[in-house]
Amino acid sequence: MNYRYRIYPNLIQEQSLKEWMNVCRVAYNYGLREIKDWCNSRKCMVDRCSIVHEYIMAADSPFPGEVKQLNALPNAKKVFPRLGEVPSQVLQQAIKQLHRAWDGFQKIGHGFPRFKKFGQFKSLLFPQFKQNPVDGVHFSTRGCANGKLSAAHITLPKLGMIPINLHRPIPSGFVVKQVRIINKADFWYADINIQCDVNVPNPMPHGHPIGVDVGLEKFLATSDGVLVKSPKFLKVMQSKLKLLQRRLYRKKKRSNNYEKQRIKVARLHHTIDNTRKDFHFKQAHALCGAGDMVFMEALDYRTLAKGMLGKQMLDSEAVASLRASAGFGQFRTITKYVCWKRGKFFGEINALGTSQECPECGATVKKDLSVRVHHCQECGFIADRDVASGLVIRNRGRELISTDGQSGIQNAYADGLLGAEVSQSRSKSKTRKGVTRKSLK
Repeated sequence: MNYRYRIYPNLIQEQSLKEWMNVCRVAYNYGLREIKDWCNSRKCMVDRCSIVHEYIMAADSPFPGEVKQLNALPNAKKVFPRLGEVPSQVLQQAIKQLHRAWDGFQKIGHGFPRFKKFGQFKSLLFPQFKQNPVDGVHFSTRGCANGKLSAAHITLPKLGMIPINLHRPIPSGFVVKQVRIINKADFWYADINIQCDVNVPNPMPHGHPIGVDVGLEKFLATSDGVLVKSPKFLKVMQSKLKLLQRRLYRKKKRSNNYEKQRIKVARLHHTIDNTRKDFHFKQAHALCGAGDMVFMEALDYRTLAKGMLGKQMLDSEAVASLRASAGFGQFRTITKYVCWKRGKFFGEINALGTSQECPECGATVKKDLSVRVHHCQECGFIADRDVASGLVIRNRGRELISTDGQSGIQNAYADGLLGAEVSQSRSKSKTRKGVTRKSLK
């Protein structure tokens, strides 16, 4: 698991962290340049040479893979002394991050890795520690007012001790494996990866099922009739955000005033992000407290966010800068994690026609988005449109996990069952049909 804490480096430590991020960014871009040069040297036509440019590289020169570039770092430190200022393992992680992106491009179908501009490298990964780097992990109410935490700090290589706000203690039995330092909106965080060698089985279907339908008018509607209004965090703060962005536009780029104003805009986005994520976690815990099985639709909300209601969809997302998929995607991910942590079963069902189907008789009831009440002419069932969709999701979830009512459960997440292939999320990346020249060798 990952626990995120706020840290407070002093001015010298903060400058060192920023310098390390810039050095890692340069190493990342240099490694990517080697990969692109190797690829471009093999793009020449068989019967002619390129008129625009030529890449003079031997035909048998090996691909600049991860191991080759990692082995070249010691010699590179002699030529570029700046590389030696960064801890060796942190610098190695920057190269490994590049090749993870390259593997994602080759095997999963992600886009070609891009160069990192100044300020785009925002994190550093410390992969291992000889001993626990966090000191002062116990919450104490003795001898301190209002139950505040005792002084705690985290020790990092070449930086020393950094004060940390341990708002929750690390559970006993867990070991700190990795620490990632993140700079977000001029705030510093430490993502601490903790591990405990125990087997946690996946929750099995049991108890009361709940179908959850998410939407724009109402954030969610459950099969039990619970309706939650959408808070619209970005819309509430949009006027203030608009004012700050206008002031940022009038500043001269890269000036001191521009940087100060940019931080103000980033912090407002960060506030919206934290408020929205807190709301998502609270709603996820409320769902887990109301039932034992939670079913949601397997939709690709990124596609929906590109339509005319894209801004309203993105208003529910974790990234208020309108660069991510719909907030319902984050809410679904958080709900799945909370269900696993609390021992509740979570399932995704096929979303085709959930709002056009009657939950009582299964008849098709066509209705536009303006029709907010479900009225079946076959059986006479009347209910709120979103609640009816939640009932349909619940019914499909029952069918997904069982072949005969609630008996005959075969698998915790319905893998391998009939119809499981159509219930998979559409947002899952597909393998690229084409192959690169490297994979053909």
